[in-house]
Amino acid sequence: MAIATDPAKAPETAASPRRLAASYVLEYTYRRSVGPVIGRFLGALRDGRIEGVRTASGKVMVPPSEYDPETSEALSEFVAVGDAGVVTTWAWVSEPRPRQPLAKPFAWALIKLDGADTPLLHAVDAGTIDAMSTGMRVKVRWRAERKGGIGDIECFVPEGGAR
Repeated sequence: MAIATDPAKAPETAASPRRLAASYVLEYTYRRSVGPVIGRFLGALRDGRIEGVRTASGKVMVPPSEYDPETSEALSEFVAVGDAGVVTTWAWVSEPRPRQPLAKPFAWALIKLDGADTPLLHAVDAGTIDAMSTGMRVKVRWRAERKGGIGDIECFVPEGGAR
């Protein structure tokens, strides 16, 4: 007696009628609308600038949010911040995966940019794990061709270094 593992190929019986099968791909054919706050942030990245938004308590959030996390008020006061800052924490990636931002070892880091009160998560190309440290200063390495996405920041590199 043969046992079929594919229900569509199994013989039809009264107890087990043959089932129809078809492949199906679930996909979303639309692009996300980003709204006025994130849209402005991404537009600034395309233009080689980084902007945050001021909260009700006066803190500058980068990346910006449409609503204050403490008061839930709508936020709309944009603030330019620097393209350099301090690494507050990091994790080393010794074997990058295909869709990660760099094809060589790098760090994921939280970076508090000059003029910001919250950190931004991004990749740091420090070269080696020994060159990475909490408290180190890093600066943006902009992508040559920018499109208005977080990937317009290719990565951060040690400030003063020629990575």
